Amino acid sequence: MKRFLTYFIQGLILFIPFAITVAIIFKLFDFFSGIFSVIGITNYSAVNTVLGFVFTLAFIFGMGVLASTYIFKSFFSYIENKLEHAPFIRHIYSPLKDFTNAFMGNKKKFDKPVLVLTNPQANIEEIGFVTHEDLKDLGIADKVAVYLPYSYSLSGRLIIVSPSQIKPLKADGTETMKFIVSGGVTDVD
Repeated sequence: MKRFLTYFIQGLILFIPFAITVAIIFKLFDFFSGIFSVIGITNYSAVNTVLGFVFTLAFIFGMGVLASTYIFKSFFSYIENKLEHAPFIRHIYSPLKDFTNAFMGNKKKFDKPVLVLTNPQANIEEIGFVTHEDLKDLGIADKVAVYLPYSYSLSGRLIIVSPSQIKPLKADGTETMKFIVSGGVTDVD
């Protein structure tokens, strides 16, 4: 059962981004095929379908080229700045962006796995990630912020503890996160 659960979770981790990507590509394909069918460039639906496929590939390739240019990066930064300062939208966009960046991209935040003593009387420890080592901006001295993810979920809780209550783990952050999210059934390399 343990091996089944491990493989199932690893399959989900691989399948979900793939499924989302495929769904987006199919939506783009439907969009471009629909345009060619409405415009009626040809009377043959097969040709319109091929044109829709070619334009979908060209669109995705073009977005990849644009994403690597300085102008696009500047434009995207400008739009992102406006979204982060727009009333109401900033309360949705900014946390989603931060959450996504914490797991993926160049700004991974869950790279300092630690063991936290959360209940000294019962000697209970939990695995988490140090997210902030300096909380002076919040008026909190001599404490660190530790995120404790829940098993079988992408949610968790943030606790503020003394650095004396944490022990750094000599493990990769990604492997540690997989271990926690799987409920401890995934092996850590």
